[in-house]
Amino acid sequence: MKFKLLILLVFVSILFSEAQVEQSKTGAWYMYFFNNQFENSQFGVQGDLQYRNWNTIGDLEQLLIRTGLTYTPKDVEVLLTFGVANITTGAFGDSNDTTNETRLYQEALIPQKIGNRVYLNYRFRYEQRFIENQDFRTRYRYNIFMNIPINKKDLSKNAIYTAFYNELFINGQTNIGNDRSVELFDRNRTYLGLGYVVKPGQRFQLGWMNQKTVSWGKGQLQLSFHHNF
Repeated sequence: MKFKLLILLVFVSILFSEAQVEQSKTGAWYMYFFNNQFENSQFGVQGDLQYRNWNTIGDLEQLLIRTGLTYTPKDVEVLLTFGVANITTGAFGDSNDTTNETRLYQEALIPQKIGNRVYLNYRFRYEQRFIENQDFRTRYRYNIFMNIPINKKDLSKNAIYTAFYNELFINGQTNIGNDRSVELFDRNRTYLGLGYVVKPGQRFQLGWMNQKTVSWGKGQLQLSFHHNF
């Protein structure tokens, strides 16, 4: 038990020392995720609300509101979603300028468990993007999530766990209108954090994510609440 606590303390110190190194460039994301399976049905709903800042709080990076209808096929370990999102993106710094985006998306989430402790999820997402003052755009996203309990063998009540994900974004086209273009590579996000299971269906996570685009890289602290009901 002492060895597990030592590992936990070392991990937390690494996590926050990394954030302090990039403190002048570190932003913060505050997120709520929800998922509900309708009773006696293969259908459900899921979504998230995210308030993203260029700094700790106050300098809006994005306000994202997203929800979708889910479907679970019989005898297949996959969750399918068709959804819609609205995103308000703010300019970095003192400017109050914003850009609006409406987005449709379709995704498949495939769970996997390796051994007794490693929980994986693979997510494939396809987006159709209607961005203010740009041509219609599409984007492909692939994310792998991994959660590993520390003090328990599973993600049950009071479990502390490490959380990791990496997500790759690829643009569907490079021309966005008015003689403007983007690269096929859009961005990559790598995340490492700690989670705590309050009870089945409710867990908190705190971590650090590095986001890299063609032109810049930036760190973000992330605080999230994950709610299945």
